[in-house]
Amino acid sequence: MDTMNNLVEQIKSENRLLLNTYIEEYINGNKTLFTLNPDAIFTLDLQGHICSVNPVFEHLFGYTTEESMHMKLQMLFPIESLKNVYHYFQKASFGQVHNFDSILTTKEKKKLHLNITMIPISVNDKIVGITIVGKDITELNKKREEVERIEEFHRVLTDNVLDIILSTDLSGKILYVSPSCESVLGYTSKELIGEHLSILFYKDDIGRLFFTREKVLNKLDNVRGTYQLCKKDGSIIWIESISNPVVETGTQNVLEIVSVVRDITERIKSEEELWSRKKAFRQLVECSPDAVVIVDDDNIIFINETGVRTLGALKQEDIMNRSIFDFIHSEYLSIAKELFARISNGVTTDFFECKIVRFDSSVFHAEIKGLPTFFQNISAQYIIIRDITERKRTQELLLNSEKLTIAGQLAAGIAHEVRNPLTAIKGFLQLLKPQFKEEAYFGIIQSELARIENILTELLVLAKPQELKFEQEDIYSIIEEVKTLIDTQAIMNNIEIKFISDWENLTTIQCDKNQLKQVFINFLKNAIEAMPKGGTITIEIKSLCTEKIKIIFKDTGTGIPHHILKRIGEPFFTTKENGTGLGIMISKQIIENHNGSIHFWSDEEGTIIEVILPIK
Repeated sequence: MDTMNNLVEQIKSENRLLLNTYIEEYINGNKTLFTLNPDAIFTLDLQGHICSVNPVFEHLFGYTTEESMHMKLQMLFPIESLKNVYHYFQKASFGQVHNFDSILTTKEKKKLHLNITMIPISVNDKIVGITIVGKDITELNKKREEVERIEEFHRVLTDNVLDIILSTDLSGKILYVSPSCESVLGYTSKELIGEHLSILFYKDDIGRLFFTREKVLNKLDNVRGTYQLCKKDGSIIWIESISNPVVETGTQNVLEIVSVVRDITERIKSEEELWSRKKAFRQLVECSPDAVVIVDDDNIIFINETGVRTLGALKQEDIMNRSIFDFIHSEYLSIAKELFARISNGVTTDFFECKIVRFDSSVFHAEIKGLPTFFQNISAQYIIIRDITERKRTQELLLNSEKLTIAGQLAAGIAHEVRNPLTAIKGFLQLLKPQFKEEAYFGIIQSELARIENILTELLVLAKPQELKFEQEDIYSIIEEVKTLIDTQAIMNNIEIKFISDWENLTTIQCDKNQLKQVFINFLKNAIEAMPKGGTITIEIKSLCTEKIKIIFKDTGTGIPHHILKRIGEPFFTTKENGTGLGIMISKQIIENHNGSIHFWSDEEGTIIEVILPIK
């Protein structure tokens, strides 16, 4: 027995000597490969003692080279892995190369996932040791587990969802279809995979199918559509689908198209029944006082007669198949696009105000409301467009009316309260006149008191307009009288007043002569004040029809800025140092009392005032 033991020990000693010699020669000959290898490399003798380690081994396991020389193979593996490790170690000792994954433990008892390759070391056709190469796959395993978890989640989701999940390549070949297709269409997944998508679609919808797929590829975004599908038994069902492109990371290359398909047959039937029961409602739509537009995506597919008139078109064909955004003013385009996106997603919106552009490029104020609907068996957007131009005009008139009422009440109060003390002041001033040494001062005081009285008179006119006395008057004579009154002041300011007309015969109108004179004098005085360096005032009479005339006052002054022009006629608004802000307002009131209208235009070349009056 002792002899046998001695022989075994002698063989082990010889093997270790051969192994050490091999290791020394290998490391010297392949120093770069051994020391700079990204994987951990260590060698063992046939008894499992560690003979050499590279720097990566030291880094991964935390043992120094000296510490490693006193370790055995089993010290690197947890107990539950040893059986498997010894199995491969024994096979390697007989000359076989083996690769497997295992868990190893570091000096700090941290677990590492490594891919192990055991390579036998042969010297002179004799196995003397084992080289182990360990690749750290800890992070790789974590990612693999995460991928497997996500794949399992998606598998459970797609296998159990009631909707059909369908994946196709760019040509339309079916790559994957969820098991729910059997309950919806009667086909198993195996029957459909590899077939072309078009075999499922009703023949009339195949063209729209390819059009939708083209939109998905061009927009690289999801596209919603409604189609008819053929079941395995030949029956037809309605479906709604949302298709999304799967894009290669970092590029715009589409790899496949994934669609979620939902059976909406019952919903379509209900909506068709509801639609058939509401023929009267269709008639109401056709005859609605509001414009009704039905839009598919942003394409107009229906418009009622009111809508045709509202948008200024001659017939429906002028509007059909045009984009609804062609009629939205650019200021409101982004808001409108957000609104239509919400409607497309099934949201009913409230009325919102915007501007609409007609065929002739004119613009009007409108309210728009939208709600999702179905039209001719496709999902669409039902849009109501309501012209609110008159409503806004009425609101402005009501606002001005309120301003006039308040201004009148205020004016009456001020006039009555000021006139009483003013009368006393004038009386005492007359008593004090003999005591004035400077007659000029007395004159100034009297003129200023007279000016106050004039202002009070205007206030009283505002508070209680004078009763109109309509009589047949010659409009030419009225304007000529006003021109004669103002001519002297105009000449002093180097201003020429021209009076022209396109009528051959004199025309009489029903009017209050004195009040119209007051209006025309006010306009001419304002025009003179607007031309401090001189210029021309043109008064022109034009016939609009047999029942109305137009009188135009045009100056060549400096013009009125836009922000001021908008406020002309407001009570007490004036830009003049000594003005009251009542002249234009009273003039407008007089013209309106004559059932007429007044309009103002102005730019850098001057101002135009247009008065339209009825003849009778």
